[in-house]
Amino acid sequence: PAEEFFQTLSTHFAKLPFLAEDLGTVTPEIHRLRLDWGLPGMRILQFAFDDPSGSDYLPHRFERNTVVYTGTHDNDTLMGWLGMRGTPKAPVNQQQRAVRERALAYLGEHSKDVHWAFIRLALQSVANTAIFPMQDILGLGSSARMNRPATTEGNWSWRMAKGALTAEQAERLRSLCQRYERIQTAHLPGKPRNRPSVSKQPRRH
Repeated sequence: PAEEFFQTLSTHFAKLPFLAEDLGTVTPEIHRLRLDWGLPGMRILQFAFDDPSGSDYLPHRFERNTVVYTGTHDNDTLMGWLGMRGTPKAPVNQQQRAVRERALAYLGEHSKDVHWAFIRLALQSVANTAIFPMQDILGLGSSARMNRPATTEGNWSWRMAKGALTAEQAERLRSLCQRYERIQTAHLPGKPRNRPSVSKQPRRH
């Protein structure tokens, strides 16, 4: 009962506080529903490079009413996905290698700080909101992965150790947020009010 459901919710909220998990196979009806109610969709950078012909997950194709993630709790960490830290559970096949090569070519950078390049890519996009798992900010490998879908053991066990986020890393993130106008400040005359925002996925217990 989509229309009735959202119509009822709209009587309780000035603006619907939801985003649409429009991942996987999504019908035209669902797209229309999201657009009609102004719900932001999701863009996962790890999904952006699967198709050699291009994808709507590529940042240059984003629309503003979007939430961009480097990855979600169901993805490997960025560094694990790239095969740079930690050993993936499954051997890397030719298709996975091609995806990684496309991702690095899009970034135009192959440094040890490639996770920061992805974070910067998300922040400089037009997406209204950017969300990063702490594992990606810290540049951790597959051993810090949060969840492996379709498995029943060993998930949701990662915890960020006290002091893991250094002052240098925090300053680097703050500097990027400031550079791409994602730090909320008091409104100044002549400045646009609706700045994009950045958020971190909350820890779960």
